[in-house]
Amino acid sequence: MRATAALVLAGAALAGCGGGSSTDPDRGRDAKSITLTITRNAIEGGKNSEEAEWITGTVIPGFVAAQKAKGVTAKVTFRGQGVDDEAYKTKIALDLKSRSGADVMDVDGIWVGEFAQAGYLRPLPEVVGAPADAWEGWTKIPGSVQRLAMFEGRRYGVPPTTDGRVLYFNKKLFARAGLPADWQPKSWQDILTAARALKKLPGVTPIQLNAGTAMGEATSMQSVLPLLAGAGAEIYSNGKWTGGGQAVKEVLGLYAQVYGPEGLGDPKLQQEVKGRDKSFAEFADGRIGILTEGDYFWRDVINPGSGVAKMRTRDQDVGYALIPAVSPGRGVRGQSFVSMSGGAVTVLNPNTKYPQQAFELLAFMNSPEMTKARTARTPEITSRTDVNKQILAGDPFLTFVSEKVLPVTSYRPGVAVYPQVSTALQEATASVVSGKSPEEAAARYTKKLEGIVGGAANVSAQ
Repeated sequence: MRATAALVLAGAALAGCGGGSSTDPDRGRDAKSITLTITRNAIEGGKNSEEAEWITGTVIPGFVAAQKAKGVTAKVTFRGQGVDDEAYKTKIALDLKSRSGADVMDVDGIWVGEFAQAGYLRPLPEVVGAPADAWEGWTKIPGSVQRLAMFEGRRYGVPPTTDGRVLYFNKKLFARAGLPADWQPKSWQDILTAARALKKLPGVTPIQLNAGTAMGEATSMQSVLPLLAGAGAEIYSNGKWTGGGQAVKEVLGLYAQVYGPEGLGDPKLQQEVKGRDKSFAEFADGRIGILTEGDYFWRDVINPGSGVAKMRTRDQDVGYALIPAVSPGRGVRGQSFVSMSGGAVTVLNPNTKYPQQAFELLAFMNSPEMTKARTARTPEITSRTDVNKQILAGDPFLTFVSEKVLPVTSYRPGVAVYPQVSTALQEATASVVSGKSPEEAAARYTKKLEGIVGGAANVSAQ
């Protein structure tokens, strides 16, 4: 399906931008009877069932009633999907290519730039005019989080939720190693110092950094990209891809220290097909001291009640800390701490007959009331700081991610070649884990990167 989606996009660059459709943001503004459609990869009784139920049971009735109060008769339909993400991506791309499809739809944040480059999506101000920038919600969504819905500095939609990456650590193991329960490393050297102390404990792997291709995107998202941000670089910036310069060499150098002769990490774990799942189980069993993962690890993996690697003593024994830069102030944008985030973005079909009303629906879905209703059964980190303060008040960990992690986070580039670049990064880490020097792995990565992105002119030496 990944290849199919790529072909759809590549074969129709700029095909969805306007064409036979009006680009007047005021078209349909005064209509007294409107029809709108919502779609996302959710279906009642199946994938993301709670989201589907929220849309049909809360959003649509609420919006219809609000429009009726304004003298407008609104018919809103939900076209739920429950398929593989790549199949969903292909369907959305085909709909937009043919200037059809739902008026309001969800896309993965990593697709935004790709769809924008293909002409399938347009910046919100172009679609709806002034209301796009006047929405009150922007003042409640941190600028760092808004970047999830942006491409080349322009907003394409609203990110309803997001997540963040942190360092998890086992407090019991830390206590045995003489390390503090409130551990917060301020540099990579601090992480290595803690790992060396943990190394003295028999049967314990001090640190787990995802590496290699067996773990796929988890290698990039959970470990390489946060570390790269900590070394002062993003994988894609100002139209260029980061090659194997100083920042990448520093990242690979850390891998060499973790998986080298000191044995601070388990190199075999990185090569197993189920290595990541095994790392979850080992952490839950108290056999891994430090692990980099997203907040879902807390919510869905080691959750004492419903996790896939239940950890009965999670709330007492698991600590969490910000990911530090190489050294204070050395991170991207001069930060001392960094993270990576992802999530979906709710966008408007630029071909909608009713852009003003479609934007009203988009804003309504992301209002404080609707956001709280969506998270009523399963609290999660939303993009809105005002809502997070209310719904996360009883959850110290999610509050930590919302208040401390999101302000320093970064995002993957939403452009078509990113998956290939990500694989090249994974291969570079695999080379280091298997014994190659960081310099050799970085050089090979640069050569492969140039082939992926169209030559050295598109690669930064950073």
